[in-house]
Amino acid sequence: MSHSNALNRLNRLPVFRFHRTTLLVVSFAYFFEFADINSFATTAPKLINLWGVTVNQVAYVTSLSFVGMFFGSIIASGVADRWGRKKALTMTTVFFGVFSFASVFSWDVLSLGVFRVLTSAGLSAMTVVAVIYVNEIYPAAFRGKYQAYAIVIGICGTPVTNLIASAVVPLNDWSWRLVYLWGSLGLLFVFFARKLKESPRWLENRGEHAQADAILTELEAQATAEKGPLPEPAPPVDEPPAAKATLRLLLQKKYLAPTLLLTVVWVTQTIGFFGYSSWAPTLLAKEGFSVEKSVFYVALTTVGAPLGSFLASLVTDRFERKWCLVAFGTVIAFCGLLYGLTFDPVLIVVFGFLVNLFERGYTALGYAYSPEVFDTRSRSLGTGVSYGLGRLSNAAGPLIIAALYNNTGYQSVFYFIAGTWIFGAVVLAIFGPRTRAARLQQPQKPRAAA
Repeated sequence: MSHSNALNRLNRLPVFRFHRTTLLVVSFAYFFEFADINSFATTAPKLINLWGVTVNQVAYVTSLSFVGMFFGSIIASGVADRWGRKKALTMTTVFFGVFSFASVFSWDVLSLGVFRVLTSAGLSAMTVVAVIYVNEIYPAAFRGKYQAYAIVIGICGTPVTNLIASAVVPLNDWSWRLVYLWGSLGLLFVFFARKLKESPRWLENRGEHAQADAILTELEAQATAEKGPLPEPAPPVDEPPAAKATLRLLLQKKYLAPTLLLTVVWVTQTIGFFGYSSWAPTLLAKEGFSVEKSVFYVALTTVGAPLGSFLASLVTDRFERKWCLVAFGTVIAFCGLLYGLTFDPVLIVVFGFLVNLFERGYTALGYAYSPEVFDTRSRSLGTGVSYGLGRLSNAAGPLIIAALYNNTGYQSVFYFIAGTWIFGAVVLAIFGPRTRAARLQQPQKPRAAA
């Protein structure tokens, strides 16, 4: 077969059981990614007391973790292009689960730091692959909504982990290790991965049209049995199999602009979000709140995270994603600044709740927006590089925050974080391409029978 017409055949599918099952499986991976991503932040206050860890050492571990995220993102794009989206999602989820489990047995801040860098590489790699997979397997008309739904479910891992940490970390001198044991449960993903299908668009891009057609035919049969006859897909556009995407590809004018734009988006999101989530427990503890209270307050604020992702699901396919991102980023900046200007526990929780709500909505919107500015050939590489550079930027972020805190005080940290969000919103407003019109292009209606 010369062409499997994957995009148009996927786009004319209704929502049916396969999409709901895939949502739950991807959400499971997201759940433990979000569960594990702040594990070090929730245990750092305890380690400061137990091991004598300094604020600068916390900064170094956090910084190096983002270096690991950068390499994980870059490697993930290559793995996803070579072995497929489904296999890559399984491999990256298992990778971060293994090293989260290894963190349970760390014996000092150096060993824990090494395990956290490797865990972080896997977390970032899994995110890149999951974003690409959802983009390619769901119809364009509701892929943004389902990307957000996956985050709604997955992001629950953050408050659940923080509440678990607030309960177990203070118990005794070893109970903090249970936080990392909890994060390692992502290894159970291997039991659910068989429910997934390989991306027909990836197979088609490699010229493996027969395999792509087999998967599409199976999905169409299931959808027809469940929902009734399907409309005819739009006719395919014949294209030769794409050559392997290399980093040089992103230097072409067609790809350089979106790569640079998304790099700014993910740099400001990374510094802006992890400035809050990675540092809030430690900084609150340094400002006189007990370890128990600092971790508990942060746990309460993260309850807003699933609601933010749900909010994104309501707007992502109805409005231009670019402007949703701009609006969310601006709100985060102001709420985050107010969070840093108060020491009242109620206001800390309220403004922290709003930061988490809008930031997780921003992330869900960004996950849907990023792959849309690339074609199939460049999608994995472009998404991985821009997301990875964003994560790499926070190798400097914690060092900047530590320097600001040590030299100019607690509140200066939050002026800096708010400024990064505003900068990202302005750049996106000026240079961000619109993607809604392309998403709304519908396949041709079925032709009347002769």
